[in-house]
Amino acid sequence: MNTAIFLAAQAAGQGSPLPMIFMMVAIFVVMWLFMIRPQQKKQKQIRAFQNSLQEGSPVVTGGGIFGTVKRIDLTTNKVEVEIARGVVITVDKNTVFADAQSSAQQQQAK
Repeated sequence: MNTAIFLAAQAAGQGSPLPMIFMMVAIFVVMWLFMIRPQQKKQKQIRAFQNSLQEGSPVVTGGGIFGTVKRIDLTTNKVEVEIARGVVITVDKNTVFADAQSSAQQQQAK
């Protein structure tokens, strides 16, 4: 009698792997929608801003320094940023991000 119950329980445990595969795919899709895709969109916006830099643009460096673009050297991929009157630093173009205040003003204008 116990053997019949054990065999029935064992047979019931061996189901189709389809629900498990479906669950794994669903988890990946949710992760992609909520984590990977927004990060890719944000990176695209940052790259577009970096490629459209102009002299006089307000920026924030990767280190959190606010300033204004004074000169862009595309051959060396460097940007000169004025952080105070007469104080100019040179940073890599990839570490320059949009100024938070100017971004907020642009969004309010929309």
